Amino acid sequence: DDSGKVIQYADYLYRTGGVANNAVSGANNYITINRGSADGVKKNMSVISGTGVAGRIVYVSKHFSSARSVLSVKQPVSAKLKDGTIGYVNWEGERPDILMMRDVPQQIKVKKGDSVFTTHYSFFPPGILIGTVYKMEYIKKNNLQLLHLRTATNFRNLQYVYIVENKMLPERMLLEDSTSNDN
Repeated sequence: DDSGKVIQYADYLYRTGGVANNAVSGANNYITINRGSADGVKKNMSVISGTGVAGRIVYVSKHFSSARSVLSVKQPVSAKLKDGTIGYVNWEGERPDILMMRDVPQQIKVKKGDSVFTTHYSFFPPGILIGTVYKMEYIKKNNLQLLHLRTATNFRNLQYVYIVENKMLPERMLLEDSTSNDN
């Protein structure tokens, strides 16, 4: 039985979890996971599937937790293209397998099938797949591209996830809080 398995990799701990409930229809969707505070789960931990990003823990009870899904208009993800261009990926409330990356400079060469990954600025570990480009749209009025991505995670059939604890996050948040109060 590996139900409570914890794997450490670099500064991250990965806890396995089963999906008890998963919504894909609202403007802000949530994933209920059968792991809670008794299993070491805390607010703000990231949630990934076996194939990519899934969400962020927002509520925790003793035996369950709830993650705000990447399929939420309130959950942008810091993203990186293969050439290093950084931006944000958002769900715009449409289909549960499509995400958008706006404001990509037109001179950045993007092709169908290009992968988009998480960055160091994200609450996810860096280098986790967010999605792959399937359509590029040129926005004339601001000379920027809008990228349409297929989600790396199949949210319609999400059964197991990893809850990721960043061992360095509490220290980083403390530092960032103290610098934001210094003005």
